[in-house]
Amino acid sequence: MGCAGADEVAIETCSFSKYAGFTGVRLGWTVVPKALKYADGTAVHTDWNRMMTTCFNGASNIVQAGGLACLQPEGLKEMNTLVNFYKENAAILRSAFEEMGFSVYGGRDAPYVWVGFPGKASWDVFSEILEKCNIVTTPGSGFGPAGEGFVRASAFGNRANILEAVRRFKEAFGKPQN
Repeated sequence: MGCAGADEVAIETCSFSKYAGFTGVRLGWTVVPKALKYADGTAVHTDWNRMMTTCFNGASNIVQAGGLACLQPEGLKEMNTLVNFYKENAAILRSAFEEMGFSVYGGRDAPYVWVGFPGKASWDVFSEILEKCNIVTTPGSGFGPAGEGFVRASAFGNRANILEAVRRFKEAFGKPQN
């Protein structure tokens, strides 16, 4: 079976995925021509499209259950533990960049640390960090003109990787390049 074309609609049959909370890959697709009509002449596709967009327009059951679990006492405790862990990672990054004399923003109540490289294009800094340190940052210009001259470092990682990134960065950039 191929993908449904412009004149066809896919109909899912024999699937229990929605009941299990999955909305990704499906089995049991049937392709029905858009030309298929009810006895009164209206297109089956119109009704089928409405039903599918209604049934699959939202978070799956399993995702909703996970969201609700986060609001329970145990879930809130786990979330706060994880948030605090990433805040510690951000503090490690922020402190390292500040120790090296860089202008730094963020990293206090956010998992991202913005590091300034005045007079340098953020894509050039991104490339230099990638080449010298094998560390992927995010060029600030991707966030608009005010981000130019900055790269963004993420605190989302395990502690060993954050510490290794700091070590590599200090080795390559010990002092800011002005």
